[in-house]
Amino acid sequence: MDPGVELLGRSDLEALQLERLRRTVRRAARSPFYGARARQYGIDGERIKSLEDIRKLPFTTKQDLRDAYPYGFLCVERQHLVRLHISSGTTGQATAVFYTQRDIDRWADLMARCLYMTGARPGDTFQNLSGYGLFTGGLGFHYGAERLGLLTIPAGAGNSKRQIQLMRDFATTVIHIIPSFALRLMDVMTEMGVDPRRDLQLKIACMGAEPYSEEVRCRVEAFFGVEVYNSYGLSEMNGPGVAFECPARNGLHIWEDAYLVEIVDPATLEPVPDGMLGELVLTTLDREGMPLLRYRTKDLTRILPGDCPCGRVHRRLDRIQGRSDDMFIIKGVNIFPVQVEQVLMSIPEVGSNYRIVLDRENNIDTMTVQVEVTDRIFVEDMRHLQRIQNKITRELKSELLVTPRVELVEPQSLPRNDGKAVRLVDHRNPYNT
Repeated sequence: MDPGVELLGRSDLEALQLERLRRTVRRAARSPFYGARARQYGIDGERIKSLEDIRKLPFTTKQDLRDAYPYGFLCVERQHLVRLHISSGTTGQATAVFYTQRDIDRWADLMARCLYMTGARPGDTFQNLSGYGLFTGGLGFHYGAERLGLLTIPAGAGNSKRQIQLMRDFATTVIHIIPSFALRLMDVMTEMGVDPRRDLQLKIACMGAEPYSEEVRCRVEAFFGVEVYNSYGLSEMNGPGVAFECPARNGLHIWEDAYLVEIVDPATLEPVPDGMLGELVLTTLDREGMPLLRYRTKDLTRILPGDCPCGRVHRRLDRIQGRSDDMFIIKGVNIFPVQVEQVLMSIPEVGSNYRIVLDRENNIDTMTVQVEVTDRIFVEDMRHLQRIQNKITRELKSELLVTPRVELVEPQSLPRNDGKAVRLVDHRNPYNT
């Protein structure tokens, strides 16, 4: 889609990054928030002599965005803005992100680049099964698909049977869907007797917006007969399109002409070498309305060393392993929900939904994993169910190093919603549910 940028030599790409970093630092200082910081820390774009100088700047956090809500990060006059997106604010004050027309156009270009990289081409029909409105996922993919020239169906989230009918009627070939809804759609298709390999023309699925395991990818690919490409983005950096998988599907290329990437130790905030897990920190390099410097995403990943077979020089992020603030501690052990998913989705008898429930009994923390099993398993005799329960317990203990309670429940019995799946319910702290 943009071979001139995607195939730049490393030195030329870094020269472009340095030029844009200097410009971004100068622009950011126009905002009330960064203006105050510029005076406090002596931040000046002219003092940026190398990409490593980014480390001289302080980090920006989600709390900074909340404290400066709504206009504290704005770098242009309001008459130059054409859109805003707002986070849900479910765990605190909402955050707002503003866009100029150039920001929207640039974002569409990045998304078109992502979709083209997966093999989508004009003539394909793209069905967007993601929420629109204040959520960035829907409009980000929508504008990118139209920029690429795809017939675009703004289906939105939910309404599974309607989604399936649209796929049939308009011969959908490319979809964007969050992992939990993909699993839900598999259940509905099975109930309806729809075989996507026989009845549909799907070939590409873009999945993101919530962490998911390789086991989930394999289930979705096997059922739908598609190639699944991992998508990464966050509202503070525009939305989707920050990083995306190429056909090698060995990590996500982060578009370094638009973002400067760092991986730091979440405890010490010191940089870690390529290949080591840490917290992703991003700086926007080509945004007008609301540039951000050294934004702590809280997402845990690593830079994959080495070159990609596809020939693109933009470095690759590993699959997001979870969020530093999603981690919970049981009996002194650090656990991420995606670890539970990896175990469950590798067991054939497990269905498409699960939930982790944390509680406290007699001043002792407890962990219960509620697991939907397949229809066939649930009608088996109790001895067989007990064997499955024991198997899940053993494998979770082996992975997590603690022994959770495991409850097997009927298919479709756990709560579902049209947005991101709620995998963790923490009754120890009502603000974490």
